[in-house]
Amino acid sequence: MNSNSEQKAIRNKYSAQFKDQAVERAEKDGVPQVAKDLGIAEAMLYSWRSKKKQGGTTLEHQKLQQAEMARLKRECARLSEENAFLKKVAAYFTKESE
Repeated sequence: MNSNSEQKAIRNKYSAQFKDQAVERAEKDGVPQVAKDLGIAEAMLYSWRSKKKQGGTTLEHQKLQQAEMARLKRECARLSEENAFLKKVAAYFTKESE
């Protein structure tokens, strides 16, 4: 077998903070230079930059917003369950008092 077919592509995951800093640095020093310095593809930097422009907020801020949204959804579900339970309890006690 060919050794190239056996090699697996390694996919790096970069933090939102790293991406933001890389994009900011690319605005100052230029994308080709920053990509070379960081050892990443220019296309990746261009992609990060376009996502940042589309969102209007930093990538880290977007992650925080997503986490807050998930927390609020969980809280809403919990409160809905509590509300349903309290309605059942109220109905039970009104029947019992009659």
